[in-house]
Amino acid sequence: MLKKILVANRGEIAVRIMRACREMGIPSVAVYSDADKDALFAKYADEAYHIGPAPATMSYLKMEKLIDVAKESGADGIHPGYGFLAENPKFAAMCEDEGIKFIGPSSRVLALLGDKVAARKEMIKAGVPVVPGTDECVTEFKQARDIAKETGYPVIIKPSGGGGGIGMTIVDSEGELEKALESTQAIAATTFGIPDVYLEKYLTNPRHIEFQLLGDSHGNAIHLGERECSIQRRHQKLIEESPSPAVGAKLRKEMGEKAANAARLVGYEGAGTMEFLYSDGKLYFMEVNARVQVEHPVTEMVTGVDIVKEGIRIASGLPLSLTQKDVKVRGSAIECRINAEDPFEDFVPTPGKIRSYNAPGGTGVRVDSGVYSGYTIPPFYDPMIAKLIVWGRDRSEAIQRMRRALYEYIITGMKNNIPFHLAVMENPRFVKGDLGTHFIETETTLPDDMAAIAEREIPLEAKLPHGTDDKKRIAAIAAVAAVAQRYGQREVIN
Repeated sequence: MLKKILVANRGEIAVRIMRACREMGIPSVAVYSDADKDALFAKYADEAYHIGPAPATMSYLKMEKLIDVAKESGADGIHPGYGFLAENPKFAAMCEDEGIKFIGPSSRVLALLGDKVAARKEMIKAGVPVVPGTDECVTEFKQARDIAKETGYPVIIKPSGGGGGIGMTIVDSEGELEKALESTQAIAATTFGIPDVYLEKYLTNPRHIEFQLLGDSHGNAIHLGERECSIQRRHQKLIEESPSPAVGAKLRKEMGEKAANAARLVGYEGAGTMEFLYSDGKLYFMEVNARVQVEHPVTEMVTGVDIVKEGIRIASGLPLSLTQKDVKVRGSAIECRINAEDPFEDFVPTPGKIRSYNAPGGTGVRVDSGVYSGYTIPPFYDPMIAKLIVWGRDRSEAIQRMRRALYEYIITGMKNNIPFHLAVMENPRFVKGDLGTHFIETETTLPDDMAAIAEREIPLEAKLPHGTDDKKRIAAIAAVAAVAQRYGQREVIN
């Protein structure tokens, strides 16, 4: 077993990993920037090291500095979490060269799967269905034109080395193709360092479904069922659930086995996710996220498998602690990403100080967070405050439980997206399970629904007593006013 783990990340995922380390009796090491010196994860760890100024390029992305801290602290493993360096083959190779275990796939596998065209080829060899498109990078207009004619419009051009939806361009006709190709190549070169792009048939309103995978160094690979991640904004997930309302037992077994087999064939080690687009009853491979996912807790809730612990065990050279036959999906789980952003103003980030904070609780409720009352959300990173996850015996109960948990969640000091999540949980299409990646754009009543919910129900924090002396009374009035402003209406004070 690894003896000490450096967590090369921040926020809630750093705390999540450190919790697993503490339960396993493994000391954890935090690294923090100037902006994170008072962050929960920096205090939670057994050791903490300052690594630079607030910008990630000067701190969390400084590979040499992270290696130096690992050596200084005596850490024999580095867990990258998600984002930052989690899927960076160069960083994994540096760890390998220094004899430090990178908790995730090898640098070879990261390089292979990070190249979307190469990954697509591997999936075809493994028998995993892919979206119709190119098997090679597209370099010139004539090549792209011929492929687009064969697949039919609309098509989508994607950077081969990209992710997160960056640079992807939808093309509706041949007249738009040449300019779109040049634009995507330029973005790919600037953002990812290589101009390589590929082309696929564009599925107009698919569902986004992914399978959770675990693979070890002994040739074992399993899946833990699927997650539905269709509620997105600008290709960024906001709500996830498991299992998907669209996937039945037969399709789950068939595609789960194919995904696990593909992971086995490429020599995948650790936790990872194979992402698919679902259209007309079929699943098509999109990409592999070769790391632990933000939304991994919903899978943990329905299977009882601790994905982070399994990843640490695998990195320690141990075989998987369970087989495919041991995996059982029970009930339904939903995750809402609670972000410091204003859903009434196009989700603009709203970093700032949390004046009061109280997380929900009760049966079937889990909160993965890295904040506390008095903590300041810095403007330099992703504005996530927490992940709120609930479990129910079925999807209906999970939705009702999420509504209750969102009502209980108290965060004052900055605007957040809880009103958005409340509106989605009451949306008829969502309740029915009629989902798609364009759900937010097509459900144009969501802003009105958010305002209606705010008018109908006073937030819990506005009902709580604040004392009778002047200072407390003024603070109470200010808190209620802030709540009213957050919900985009003024009647709450009454």
